[in-house]
Amino acid sequence: MVALLILFGVLGGTGVLMTVTLMRRGARRTETAEGLLVEQEALRQAAHDRVSFGAAAVHNSLPTASDTYSRREGRP
Repeated sequence: MVALLILFGVLGGTGVLMTVTLMRRGARRTETAEGLLVEQEALRQAAHDRVSFGAAAVHNSLPTASDTYSRREGRP
């Protein structure tokens, strides 16, 4: 029983420590010029990826023989 309480205590303490660490970090932005450039490039790449890999871009093509829905029962 004591071992179980110790286990839960360690798990709870780890959870509290992780929560406090994440709450302290917040949404701080970088302050150096190099960090800002890296952050801007990452934002541009993320915006490009959202357009390139969106549902319309991905599913707006003809089905091919390797698509999973062409392997339904009753089809060769």
